[in-house]
Amino acid sequence: MSDRFAHQLRLDQIRDGERLDLVASEAERDSIAKRLNLPCLERLEAHVTLFRTGDIVRASGRLAAALEQHCVITNDPVPAHIDEPFELIFMPEPPVSTPEEEIELGKSDLDVVFHDGAMIDLGTSIADTLALSLNPYPRSAGADAALKEAGVVAEEQASPFAVLAKLRKSDEA
Repeated sequence: MSDRFAHQLRLDQIRDGERLDLVASEAERDSIAKRLNLPCLERLEAHVTLFRTGDIVRASGRLAAALEQHCVITNDPVPAHIDEPFELIFMPEPPVSTPEEEIELGKSDLDVVFHDGAMIDLGTSIADTLALSLNPYPRSAGADAALKEAGVVAEEQASPFAVLAKLRKSDEA
């Protein structure tokens, strides 16, 4: 996935302990919002410290964003604010494994981004981190009313035990 928030850094120019403040421009925010299907991305910032050991670069910092998401029920815009720490590890692409070989991923493998040995793309990785930070089921204030109007019952009313209780009450009457 690519967008205009591509801040590519040459591996040979990264200094251990280097600090960067990335602030997305309006065009970059619009590009990321389009890619992530967001109605609006008002702010995207990342404050990062880079640590380099050979070909491995660790980016540690904080991501802050102000945005709107679509409600999963009504499609209305839902405001959201994200402010959370992140840690990414950039390392060289591993050798290609055979298709029959099973690969186990641990928790520490989830924030690994592979690079080509010459450059890392910090901006796109931060945009990907934003995507992973989004609420997967945003709901607007009118979502419950829209569900009720559509005849969708609440979860506790649709449980098997609630249905059995209704049947029991109707048998007693």
